[in-house]
Amino acid sequence: MRPALLPFVLCFIAALGGCGGFDEIDAIQTQTVRGGTEPQLVPIEGLIAQAEPGRATASARDTVAARAAGLRARATAMRGPVHSPATRARLADAVAAHPAQLN
Repeated sequence: MRPALLPFVLCFIAALGGCGGFDEIDAIQTQTVRGGTEPQLVPIEGLIAQAEPGRATASARDTVAARAAGLRARATAMRGPVHSPATRARLADAVAAHPAQLN
């Protein structure tokens, strides 16, 4: 019974070694709390009241619209197949030829 228990105890001790603290994260959290640099949640109504109407110019709107159209076009292009039909056929042949190696 003892020989079976020894590996378990050794693995448990080794696992405890990985449970150390994260000093870098703790330091950042401490600085944030002390320095008061954490973001504050505020009601949206106050932000809307501060917004200046008409700040977006026609050229800014056109730039944003063009960028959105470009991103939509890229997304549409990515929806297609990843591999060409020839590559897919070659991969299917390889899988069929070596089914035991995939397990």
